[in-house]
Order: sequence, then structure tokens, then C-alpha cells
Amino acid sequence: MRIAMWSGPRNLSTAMMYAFGQRADCVAWDEPFYAAYLAKSGVTHPMQQEILASQPERFDAVIEQIEEPPSRPVQYLKVMAHHMLPGVPLDWAEGFANVHLLRHPARVIASYAVKNDIEITLDDIGFAQAERIHAALPGPIIDSADIRANPEAMLRALCAAIDLPFDPAMLAWPEGPKACDGVWAPHWYDAVHRSTGFARAEGPLPDLPEHLQPLLAEALPIYEALHADRLRD
Repeated sequence: MRIAMWSGPRNLSTAMMYAFGQRADCVAWDEPFYAAYLAKSGVTHPMQQEILASQPERFDAVIEQIEEPPSRPVQYLKVMAHHMLPGVPLDWAEGFANVHLLRHPARVIASYAVKNDIEITLDDIGFAQAERIHAALPGPIIDSADIRANPEAMLRALCAAIDLPFDPAMLAWPEGPKACDGVWAPHWYDAVHRSTGFARAEGPLPDLPEHLQPLLAEALPIYEALHADRLRD
């Protein structure tokens, strides 16, 4: 089977990739459209040149790679919703188990601001794209807070929802970089590289500075609408 895990940035998406990557039957693929997104959007990110050199810069070339037969029975794609620019086709994922990963926008914005020194917009954090992609490719919605609160119960519920047997190996992984990591891992993955499993539940929501409050106000209604339909354990 093929799984597309749709996510915004700073959403527990790398930990989820590591969880699925621990399955002996699974091959995991980290953000296959990252270079194509940078090349077409004109956005500049940390490690820009390394990313562009590591992947095809055309969306159609990436889709051709995805459509090749996978090397293991389960193919897991970690896909950033904001990488799918308007006009990029989504029909390649119609036969996938499409899963939509959420995190409260206050946490996303606070974490993203630390890692990327730019003026953050709604397009950067993926909530509007998540809404559009979920409408086009419906599937289970999961919230990172629920996973961190009870990893085994939520992973079991997710596996049941997509008709995939649960594997206890998904609950832990070795510390350090992984073979599935994209070339951008040294900038973005320092915290998850220190982990050996899902972190415990997070504390109170962060207080965002005044200049980020309008962005939170834009993202919050989208998050709340999707969150209301989330998968529960």
C-alpha cells in the first residue's frame, strides 16, 4: 500500500516518518517535492542549494518517481501541504491512503519562527493548503497533540483507519540521523535526531509576539475546523 502523510512544517511529521520507517515492510520518503517547490515558488530556505541539487526541480519528474513500483510493500511519503503549489496535480495520490497531520498553529508558528528567519505568512505554514488538499483527498485527520499524549493508542487507531496492521516497532527508533532523511535534516531535525520515540505531551500554548497574532488569527479557524473531525483513539 501507499501512504501520503500530508502535513505542514513543524507538525511532528518527521517523528511520524521515523515511526513508519521502523516497519520492516515500509520504505519512507522525506518531502519529495521540496526542491520542486523551492524552484517554482522562488521562496528561499536554509540549505537552498543543497536541496535543489538533491531532488528533481520539476513537479512532473517527482510524480514520475513516485509512480514507480516501491521497493517494499508499504511506501510512506511525508508530503508538506505547502509544497503543493496551486496548479500542481494531486491525482497521483488518489489511490493512496491519505492522512492529514495537524498541530495547533500557535505551536507551529512559534517553532517555525525559530528555524526560519523570514516574515512568516499563511502560505509558509500550510493550513490553507491542508484545507484544500483534505477536500481533494479525504482521509483520516490526526493531531500531533493526540499522538504525543498516547502514541500507541493513536498509531493503532490510525493503522486501523487505513487498513494497515499495527507494528509495535513504530513506537521507537534509534537516536541520530536516518537513511530516509532529506539533505536538509542538519538544519531542521536536530531535536528529533536526539529522540528515540514520541515526546511526551506538550505544555501550555506559547504566547506569540504581537506581530504574529494576525497570522494565528488566520490559521486558527482552519485548524479548528479540521481538528473537529480528527481521528480519536
